[in-house]
Amino acid sequence: MIDQHREAFREEAFELLAELETALMELEESPEDIDLVGRVFRAMHTIKGSGAMFGFEDVAAFTHNVETTYDHIRNGELRVSKEVVDGSLAACDQIRRMVTGDPRDEDEEERILAVFQRLLATAGGKIATAATPPPAAAAATAAATHPGNDDGSLTTYRIRFVPEPQLFATGTNPLLLLDELRGFGPAAVTAQQGRVPRLEDLQPEQCCLFWDIIVTTARDAVSIRDVFLFVEDDCELKIEVIDNDARADDDLDYRRLGEILLARGDVTAADLARAIDSQKRVGEILVETGTADRRLVESALAEQEHIRQQRMTRQAKAETASIRVAAEKLDVLVDLVGELVTIQASLSRTALTRGDADLLTISEEVERLTAELRDNTMGIRMLPIGTTFSKFKRLVRDLANELGKDVVLTTDGGETELDKTVIERLNDPLVHIIRNSIDHGIEHPAVRKAAGKPGPGTVHLTAEHSGTSVVVRITDDGAGLDPAVIRAKAVEKGIIAADADLDPAEILSLICAPGFSTAKAVTDVSGRGVGMDVVKRGVESLRGTLDISSTPGQGTTVTLKLPLTLAIIDGLLVRVGTAFYVLPLAVVEECIELSQAEMDRDNRRRMVNLRGEIVPYIMLRELFRIAEEAPPIQQAAIVDVDDSRVGFVVDEVIGSHQTVIKTLSRIYRTAREFSGATILADGSVALILDVHGLHASALQADRRRETHSTVDRP
Repeated sequence: MIDQHREAFREEAFELLAELETALMELEESPEDIDLVGRVFRAMHTIKGSGAMFGFEDVAAFTHNVETTYDHIRNGELRVSKEVVDGSLAACDQIRRMVTGDPRDEDEEERILAVFQRLLATAGGKIATAATPPPAAAAATAAATHPGNDDGSLTTYRIRFVPEPQLFATGTNPLLLLDELRGFGPAAVTAQQGRVPRLEDLQPEQCCLFWDIIVTTARDAVSIRDVFLFVEDDCELKIEVIDNDARADDDLDYRRLGEILLARGDVTAADLARAIDSQKRVGEILVETGTADRRLVESALAEQEHIRQQRMTRQAKAETASIRVAAEKLDVLVDLVGELVTIQASLSRTALTRGDADLLTISEEVERLTAELRDNTMGIRMLPIGTTFSKFKRLVRDLANELGKDVVLTTDGGETELDKTVIERLNDPLVHIIRNSIDHGIEHPAVRKAAGKPGPGTVHLTAEHSGTSVVVRITDDGAGLDPAVIRAKAVEKGIIAADADLDPAEILSLICAPGFSTAKAVTDVSGRGVGMDVVKRGVESLRGTLDISSTPGQGTTVTLKLPLTLAIIDGLLVRVGTAFYVLPLAVVEECIELSQAEMDRDNRRRMVNLRGEIVPYIMLRELFRIAEEAPPIQQAAIVDVDDSRVGFVVDEVIGSHQTVIKTLSRIYRTAREFSGATILADGSVALILDVHGLHASALQADRRRETHSTVDRP
């Protein structure tokens, strides 16, 4: 049981460290953002507390020093600097090593601690400034017009109830009003004694107290005002919204004590500024100088604690709304759903064959439920790609510092969702591409300045949905790729012949050849010729495509087109001869008939006129070398291949098919025409066609035919 808890802590720690690095990178860009400082502090605090709870005392002790530094920053005693961020990132790496159980580097640990000890020794200057409170009138208006919480969300109100001294003469008991407010939800009530006169001047029949109430409720401001309906003319009543469920659940921090007193009108900005300049705590100096009554300070502290407790409650509810499930269990669930899809297809086939109406009804209901289960299960596996994008900010920062370059990483489309397996396997290709962009693409600052470019280079990551695919683009504004240099290097390495006739796109694609590199020297970053080759193989293993475009002097764009999922897809089942194949339905635009007479009439040019557009087609029967006689009428599935329309001619289009993807054996790794296989309802196997691989194979076959015809020509 203890081991399970320790493993759960490790998983949580890795997530917190990733969040911590993201917050630190943002903090480096916006060092005055106190919210980011709070995010860093809370992440460190959680790691420290959880580490101590589950026996990671070294993690807790080490993290405490970093947390203390950020506590001083929150209190305005330290500023965020590059040294602070560098030390914090190094601390993240050290904590990660501690959590994973790697051998401890005590020298590195002492060096990091020395950085924070030096920073803490300089803490002293106060740089905090009082926030300007919202106008009281505007706050009261906002509360009075609050729309209510019909959705059950909670809102926290601050209420100041100051009755007229003659309140008791009307027969009103203020305690009953306060009890009614307590019935609305969790409340903190403080009786203020600032109006109580000296004992000899006290008149028992007069009300000398007033109250500050903090209440969290699903009621709206109108309901709260109704509590004071019969005394509203005999009191001063102020109702303000100070917190609600729309606030970030992880934002546990609230206003400082002085800000609360200033917002309530208990002190002036000048009073608060004088108190901040003192070496004592703000509350103490305000009480000592008589600027604020001790009960006012206590009620402000009560407000702080009330808000904190409510936010912690919201955070706990948010955490319990989701559960952590091991990835292996999710993979097993997807496999079981895949088997269910296959069995459901068999059931549907049997029902159609037997013609039993009752069985057919049951089959249709099972098919509907299976489809819903499939979609929900696949939805569970979907994750926003932004979780991967955020990891690269640290990579770009460290690599740019290592190479002496100034590089900024920008992202767009981080909310785009992709199968978790695709995201996991996409990480390494993206790392290679980004490293290449920084090392080979982005110039040094002096070179960029001479070329009239902005000082910092930019690497831009974008992601967007395109049908059932996701397109990821990595763009840099560096030097770009020089086709002449690439061609010369490819000839030098024997990758192509010196007289090879290649178009610009084919020349650029040579950088993905094994062993290709234009680096003049081998370094820790580049020069070994394994980067883009790894990228190409990684993307192709995901059934994706890679495209490179570049303008010399302006930059390079690498485009990856990836499937949303690698588990279950909607396919189009077709037959060629006696074999069955599946085309991904997402790329199929339409199906048309082609008679043998039409194909003979086009003089084997393999072109069809489709509503005024000339579309080339590929005979799968010829490509697969099927010797059986073709039917008199064949069908062509028109598909989208790299933004071009191409027809794949088959004997018969059978219809849509829920395709559970099975990986092919290693012995088929060179068969680029197929991306996997699936099991049909009758237990037979159908190969899943890779339209990009088929297109490339057909073009290659055409070139061979043209070469042979040229050689044989007299």
